[in-house]
Amino acid sequence: MEAQSPMSTLFIFVIFGLIFYFMIYRPQAKRNKEHKKLMSELAKGTEVLTAGGVIGKITKVTEGSDSIVIALNDTTEITINRNYIVSVLPKGSLKSL
Repeated sequence: MEAQSPMSTLFIFVIFGLIFYFMIYRPQAKRNKEHKKLMSELAKGTEVLTAGGVIGKITKVTEGSDSIVIALNDTTEITINRNYIVSVLPKGSLKSL
C-alpha cells in the first residue's frame, strides 16, 4: 500500500471544508440574516404567523424587550417572545380567514 502525498490529503480536507461551507454554514447564515431583518421590521399592526401556528396582529412592540403582544381577535391578546415569529403575512390576511 502506497502512502498518499501530503498535498492530496490537504486537497481532500479543502474539498470537505468547501462542501461544509456551501451545504451547511452558508444557508444557515442566510436564514439567520433574513430572520434578523424580519425581527427588525416588526411594528404595530403587522400581521404575523408564529412558530406554533398562531396568526394575529401585533398590537404592542416594546423596544429593548423580547416580548410582543399579538391580538388574535377583538377580545383576545397574547404575549409571546418575538423570536417565535416565523413570517409576516400580507395585509388583510386576518380578514380573509
